Amino acid sequence: NKVRYLRTMVTVNRIFTKRSLSDKLKWLELFCEAHRFINRLIKILRRFIFIMKKTSKKVIGLTASALIAVSLLAACGNSSSASKSDSKTISNLKISFIPSKNPDDITTATKPIANILKSELKKQGYTVKNIDTSVGTNYQAVGEGLDAGSVDVGYGMSATTYAMYQDGSTPLLMATRKGLSNDGSDSAKYWNEHKPTTKTDKEVTSYRSLIIAGNSPMGKKLAKEANDGTLTWKDLNDAKWGLESTSSAAGYMYPSQWLTENFKHSIRDLKNTVTMDSYDSAMAQLASGQIDVMPEYADARMDDAAKWTTTFGAKESIWDDTNVIGVTPAIANDGIMVSEKSKIMTADFKKALSAAIKDMAKTDEGKKVIAIYSHDGYVDSTKADFKTAIKVANSMS
Repeated sequence: NKVRYLRTMVTVNRIFTKRSLSDKLKWLELFCEAHRFINRLIKILRRFIFIMKKTSKKVIGLTASALIAVSLLAACGNSSSASKSDSKTISNLKISFIPSKNPDDITTATKPIANILKSELKKQGYTVKNIDTSVGTNYQAVGEGLDAGSVDVGYGMSATTYAMYQDGSTPLLMATRKGLSNDGSDSAKYWNEHKPTTKTDKEVTSYRSLIIAGNSPMGKKLAKEANDGTLTWKDLNDAKWGLESTSSAAGYMYPSQWLTENFKHSIRDLKNTVTMDSYDSAMAQLASGQIDVMPEYADARMDDAAKWTTTFGAKESIWDDTNVIGVTPAIANDGIMVSEKSKIMTADFKKALSAAIKDMAKTDEGKKVIAIYSHDGYVDSTKADFKTAIKVANSMS
């Protein structure tokens, strides 16, 4: 018996060393289930032996061995079947998009994503019956959905939105974007002297927030002071600011850090602010002179250059009408986060979803979908990628 036991252990060890962690866990689950069956069978066999003690020991041994073998095979078969059925079919996958652009534009652009992801997940071995997509009413709504488990995936989440809801979500992927011609400088004057901003061929995983002054009298005054190096807190505080959601990295938190580092005040100290529902809304009000200043992601003016003189009604180009008065440190790119409380987000499905989204981004149809966020592709991501954003968010709490 001891020799048989040792041989069994050697065989189990060989099986385990050649398998992945997920396979090992499945084998362990099967082993535990088999162990429970054996314990029950031993109790039954003891009673059986007591009753049949006059019967040949050989017959009893063969009967017991047969019963154990049949029971183990049945247990393994049932367990394998249930596991495969449970883990490879998803009834409903809920994706919520961050409203960093016009919500209607996001809804239109991302409409094809359901069918694309179904197809890509099928290649990864998963059948997803339904993909429910929506655009959050604001940044926090997406974070709260992840935190509550009512949303499975938060798409396009800013670094600081993730930082605020990190306990309820996990980074899956980080977006890559084309770098910008002025990325290397944190000088407002440099950005103003090198207009218009253009994209480079380099793929990057970070971007800057720019504090932009418009063409209003106060906006022009602030731009001159920024170029001269004479910008003051008093003038900044007298200006009317258009701000994004309080969890927005480029539209709120990093600009607040910039104010603190340069003027010893936070964004909360500004006396004239209005909260916008999107960057497009803020840009429209900047063009009309309703606000003097708005913080934005660095390539926002490139995105809205055509709208500036059409939809927004300005007379001059966006590059003539606007100037940079502040430049923040680099911000980690948008992420795709998954809910910690989602019942479908197993380790294996996360891996499949990650691969499916990366493959989607390589297709022509997928590129059109992710272009709404200026994403070019995706790379794997962890919490460590957002440590600076977490620090900034903590400073605001």
